[in-house]
Amino acid sequence: MIKIKDNGIGIPKESIAGIFGLFKRAHSKDYQGTGVGLSIVKKIIEKNDGEIAVFSEEGVGTEFHFTI
Repeated sequence: MIKIKDNGIGIPKESIAGIFGLFKRAHSKDYQGTGVGLSIVKKIIEKNDGEIAVFSEEGVGTEFHFTI
């Protein structure tokens, strides 16, 4: 398992379920991004028989766990 962790602004709990959707964003337009990155990452991981999970707390950061 590979883990990637940051100490950024975190993802609101109500947004976590949708962050892997194409053009879905966890935050307002105040932050850069198009909402395609995590969708692409998930597709690549799943095409390689892997899984990805996200754990986040607002104001603390986000951690992604994945296997390939």
